[in-house]
Amino acid sequence: MCFAYARKHHPAMKYVASARTSLAIPSIFNLLGPLTNPARAKHQLLGVFAPELTDRLATVLRELGSARAWVVHAEDGLDEISTLGPTRISELRDGHVKTSQLDPRTLGLPYARLSDLQVETADQGAEALRLILAGEKGPRRDIALLNAAAALVIAGFSADLPHAMNIAADAVDDGLAQKTLEKLVRYSNES
Repeated sequence: MCFAYARKHHPAMKYVASARTSLAIPSIFNLLGPLTNPARAKHQLLGVFAPELTDRLATVLRELGSARAWVVHAEDGLDEISTLGPTRISELRDGHVKTSQLDPRTLGLPYARLSDLQVETADQGAEALRLILAGEKGPRRDIALLNAAAALVIAGFSADLPHAMNIAADAVDDGLAQKTLEKLVRYSNES
């Protein structure tokens, strides 16, 4: 699983970075980066800035050769699967796109508040991640496990979200997620 910052990893997107930033609103550039991913990922969890784009982008991913994808937009405006409320999901699977809504309460997750999740700086974000991986319970862990579970389902490692949530929680609780992050950091620093 990977998040690749388009400005750093995409040969074409780095040239439009300043134009994208100067717009200060979501635009076509927010969509082109994931759609023109140079890694040609066949399995993706893609967040979009508007609900009407989930079906469209799932269809585009199908045409670009994706095997399985979820394109998501949360009712609260987040471009990920949210624990603040329901999330619209357009799933590409077996060549077909199906749109549904996921309410985190159906998975036993209480609604969070945006203030429960927000951080102000990169250092605070890193600390929040360290605390999640150290086993801290709460809204940040919930949203992290939910999105990790979605990635496990999309990748075919689990048939459904409840099972995938258990896999993700076990990986955190037994320290495997922390060890994996440490390996990633080591590898990244060697490259």
